[in-house]
Parts: sequence; C-alpha cells; structure tokens
Amino acid sequence: MRVLGINALFHDPAAALVVDGRIVAAAEEERFSRRKHGKRPLPFSAWELPELSARWCLDQAGLTPSDLDAVAYSYDPELARPAERMGLDDPWDHLRQEYARRAPEFLAEALPGLDPEKVRFVAHHVAHAASAGQASPYPDCAVLVLDGRGECGSHLAGHYVNRELTVLGSQSLPDSMGLFYEDLTQHLGFLRSSDEFKVMALASYGTPRHLDRLREYVHLDDRGGFRARPVPWASLVPPRPAGGPWSQDHADLAASAQACLEEVLLGLVRSLHERTGGEDVLTLAGGVALNCVANTRLHRDGPFERIWVQPAAGDAGTALGAALHIAHQKETVEAMPTAALGRGWGDDELRAWLERAAVPYEEPADIAETVAEELARDGVVAWFQGRSEYGPRALGHRSLLAHPGRAENLERLNAVKGREEFRPVAPMVAAERAAELFDGPLPSPYMLFVHDVAEEWRARIPAVVHVDGTARIQTVDRADEPLVARMIDGFERRTGLPVVVNTSLNTAGRPMVDDPRDALECFGSAPVDLLALGPYAIRRKKVFA
Repeated sequence: MRVLGINALFHDPAAALVVDGRIVAAAEEERFSRRKHGKRPLPFSAWELPELSARWCLDQAGLTPSDLDAVAYSYDPELARPAERMGLDDPWDHLRQEYARRAPEFLAEALPGLDPEKVRFVAHHVAHAASAGQASPYPDCAVLVLDGRGECGSHLAGHYVNRELTVLGSQSLPDSMGLFYEDLTQHLGFLRSSDEFKVMALASYGTPRHLDRLREYVHLDDRGGFRARPVPWASLVPPRPAGGPWSQDHADLAASAQACLEEVLLGLVRSLHERTGGEDVLTLAGGVALNCVANTRLHRDGPFERIWVQPAAGDAGTALGAALHIAHQKETVEAMPTAALGRGWGDDELRAWLERAAVPYEEPADIAETVAEELARDGVVAWFQGRSEYGPRALGHRSLLAHPGRAENLERLNAVKGREEFRPVAPMVAAERAAELFDGPLPSPYMLFVHDVAEEWRARIPAVVHVDGTARIQTVDRADEPLVARMIDGFERRTGLPVVVNTSLNTAGRPMVDDPRDALECFGSAPVDLLALGPYAIRRKKVFA
C-alpha cells in the first residue's frame, strides 16, 4: 500500500510517504520553500499545501500521484465545531474549516493525476499519536499527545497494543497546555507557534515565584484531565516588546510557566500509567513534547521505565502519523528507522554543485579527520552529510560544529547564527561514552531530553553547559552514524574531549540548511571556517582569499 501523508492546516506543513508499511521519506515544506515553519498558522494560509515536499516524496519512490492508494490528511473537519462554541477567540476559523473540507480538491489540483476520492481525513491528535506510538520501536506503549489545538481538543491519552490504538482520554478546548505556553511566548516578545523553545531556555535563568498564581488558572482536574484558562500575564509581569531586552522578571515568569507545565504533565502521565495497567513505555508527540526539560522531568519523576519522543513531534510529524495510521489499517507498519528521512545527494552530485559554483575545494582522504583537525584548532565547521533530518533538531546531518572546551564558543555561535545570548548549544557524544559525562535518559539520539553534566566535566566542556548545569545532548550510535562517530573520535584524539558542539546549520529566522545551494549560501554569509559538504572540504580562507 502506498500512502502519502499531508500536514497543511495550521503550521509546519510537511509530507511523508509510507510504502508497504515502510517509511520511505518525510520532509517539511520549509526546507524546500525556505520560509520558516512553511507559513504562519493563520486561517488565511490554511489552503497552502506542502506541494514541494509532497512531490519530492513521490519522486523519491519513483511514484506519481495516480500510483497512490491513499492520501492521509492530518485533520478531520467533521470533528470540528465553530470556534465560539469551543471558547476560542478566532473569528476566521470558519475559513480554516472550509479549506480543510476542500482539501481533496486542492490536493488533486496540486498533484495532477491524484483521485480526490483517495484523500482520507485523519483526526489531528490521532495522527500525532500514530507518529509516536506506531513510529516508535515499541508495538505496545502508552501515548500522550499535547499541543495547541486540533479539531476540538488539545490532548489525547491512549494505549497502543500491537500498534493498535485505544483512546483513553482527551481534553476539550479551550483548555490547552500548548495555547498556555504560546500565550506566554507572545507576552515575552517572541513569535508564538514558533519560539516556545526560547521560553524554555529563558526559564533556566529564573525562579518559579509566580507558580502559585498560575495554578489558579492551570491545574489538573479530578477527571484525569486539566484546566488551562487564559492567564492575565500583564498582571504578573509587564510584556516584553519584541526585540527588547529581557529582565529577571521575564525569566521568573518563564520559570513559573515551565514549572506549571511540568506539574500538569506529570499528573497526566501518572494517570495514564494507571489507566494502561502499568505499561512500561510512554511515547510522546504534539508540540509540547518538544519541551525537553519537561520530558526529562517525566523520565525522572514519572512512573514509566522508558520514554520515546517523536523527533518531529510538532505538527510536521502528523504527516507521518496520518500516513502510518491509514497504512496500518491494511498492513503491518514498521518503526521509524531514523530521523534522516529527507533529501540527500551523492558525491558526484555534490562535486557538480561545487564546480558549478566555481568554489575551490579539497577531497581529503577522510573528511571526518579533516573536520576533527579544524575543530581542534577552534574552527567552526558547517557539516552537511547524508539525508536531512525530519523535525527541528540538527542530528549530525545539517549541523554547525565547534570546540566545546572554549566557553566563548557559546557566544561565538550565537553571534554566527544571530540569535539570543541565552540560547544554549548542544553536545554530541558517542553513545557508549555518554554515561561518563551526563546523567539522564540514555540513549538520547534525538536531542529531546536534558541531562545533568557531571561536575568534573563542567569546566572542561563549558560551551555546552547551560546556566543550570544541564545540557541537551545527542548520543551517537556508531553503527547508525559511523562518519559522525569517527569525527568525534578524531577530535578526542587531538583534544582529550569526547564531545563536539552541535547546533543547527542555519541563521536566525531561516529554516535549517537542506540542499547544497543552501549550504553554500550559509557558508558565504556566516563566519564559518570550513564547510564539509559530503567528502569535500571548502575552506573560507581559500574561497575568500
């Protein structure tokens, strides 16, 4: 069975392709269109489809739209209700619902040859759930979904047995932990439905002195759900103008909201564990699942033995979840093998890009050793290898790399990327070495948990240690990522440090680099010392001699 999954209605439009139960391709539209998040989540943009990523997914498998057995659209307009009846202030939401109802027509026009009768609507939170429960390595697992909103809810709790979902609970709008965090993001001067991770980073600089007040508006209820009503943020702390300086008051408010979120999540997880009869594994999806600080709290204080988080946990992941959900109705589906499900190029194709751009380049015997040498000299390296990652994290395919032993490299990288000074960067470490340096959920291949940095290592790798003594690590399995592991090994031989700084290969406000042109443009506009494009090394000093 050949199923194309589509996420389009809110934000982070994406496409994913499942063929005979196997995930073939998945990519976000922003990587093709170069518009951050693909579009803003407005009713007026709801008609926009991930046309470029959908066509690429089909090309990747050698299919045409007429070859598809189904197109799974991750929203079901039949489940929606008028915004005012759901307690939402969204006067144009009816336009969004109309676009959703007409999605089969729009898709047939965007993908000529597609029969609109093949379009299947999948409930938004069911698609989120499938992206976790059906994509994870665990056929039997609990699943928890929390985000801003779906058709008429903001939460799903369920249980997968042999990859078959039983829904155990949900939360109706307007109560929403995602909207709670989005509202705070906007109050703190950041872009809502985009910059929530900045609030999480800022929270580490504050104390939760407003927690008691927030509990008046956001708390667990006595039915296994929660209440999350609008908070009068301005009565607690004045709003921060966009682009203005942040204060300790802002950090304290962020810390209070983060603590409130964690309390509610922990209560929901404990209830879910009980309702599943003590299931061992919890899987997570929905935008709230990208909060790696909360994920670690669930691992540390929650009842589940293991937690698996979908690396594309936001709305982009619903394209994959919708496709898996429909495919599973006809056949067995396989677990997600990797997050590297996007575009990739062969060595000859990369060399052709370089020659077309007339860029001087080298072809060293081992690009991993060349990069390790540059990093040991304290150079910044743009690392472009293999297929691009699905989801918001750079996981060793589209990364900026640096030396973790120089404290000033945090400020240096934030300056290179043009982003806020309080934003941390992450360490990559070989999976078998991680426990020596970091305490937390291991392995952690998708950078979705935070870990305490061992006391004896904090002074040795200061660039990756956040203000609270933690780091959002990525563990590297050398069987899955031999090139990355070899680069880390080479760096350790030269410096004694088994860690390399890893942050996403992009600059502020732009999507992550995806194709070779993007890589060359980023290299040309940012003070990066070396670009490792497949097996080729491009040095800044030679390009700009």
